[in-house]
Amino acid sequence: MSDEQVLHNSKLIFLIPCTYVFVIWFIYWVEIQFQFNFNKFGVYPRDLVGLRGIFFTHFIHSDTNHLFNNSIPLFVLLSSLFYFYKQVAYKVLCYGGLLTGLLTWMIAREPYHIGASGIVYLLFSFVFFSGIIRKHYRLVALSLIIIFLYGSMVWYVLPIKDGMSWEGHLSGFLVGFIFAVFYRKIGITKKEYQFSTTDFDLLFDENGNFSPPKIEQEVEEGQVNDKE
Repeated sequence: MSDEQVLHNSKLIFLIPCTYVFVIWFIYWVEIQFQFNFNKFGVYPRDLVGLRGIFFTHFIHSDTNHLFNNSIPLFVLLSSLFYFYKQVAYKVLCYGGLLTGLLTWMIAREPYHIGASGIVYLLFSFVFFSGIIRKHYRLVALSLIIIFLYGSMVWYVLPIKDGMSWEGHLSGFLVGFIFAVFYRKIGITKKEYQFSTTDFDLLFDENGNFSPPKIEQEVEEGQVNDKE
C-alpha cells in the first residue's frame, strides 16, 4: 500500500466520526437558535407517522448533557469501527442504525424516543462481540479496551433509570451482536496455521504412533548370499 493510500485511509477513519458528531451538534444548534423542536421526528412506537423516526432519531437530542454524553463514545466507537472493520463499516452503521430504529419502534413505550444512544450501543456491541468471535489478538485487545471504557453501559439496556430510552439501548445492543455474528468472516480473522511436513513427521502414523519406514533390501541379479 502506497503512502498516499495510507494517508487517504487515515483521513477516512476520522472523517465519518467527525462528520457525525458535527452534524448532531449542528442540528441541536439549529433547534436552539431558531427555537425549533425536532422531538416529534423521533421514534414514536407502533405509529405509522412515528416510523419516520427510524431515519431521524439518531440525530436528535434533548439537551446539551444528552448530546455531550453521546458525542465522545460515538467518536471513539466509530473510529474503531472504520479502522478495524472498514470492509463492513458502512453496512453496520447504515443498516444497523435503521434496524435499531425499527426494533425500537416495535418494542418501545409510547413517548418519543430520540438520541444517538442506539447507535452507540450498536457500535459498542458490534466491536466488542466481533473481537471475541473472531479471536484475533488485536481485535480481542480492542474488545477488552471497549469493555473497560464503556462496560458500565450494559446496565442501561435495562429499565433502571426514568426518562431514558432503555428500549433504544437494548435494540442497538441486540442488532450489534447479530451483525457481529453475521459479518464474522469478513475482514480481519484469526489465521489458521498449516505446518509443513518434515522427515521427523514421517516417523509417526496418523494416530501418532511411532512407525519407522521399512527399508527394503534389493538383491542384485546374480548375487547369492551364503549363510553357514
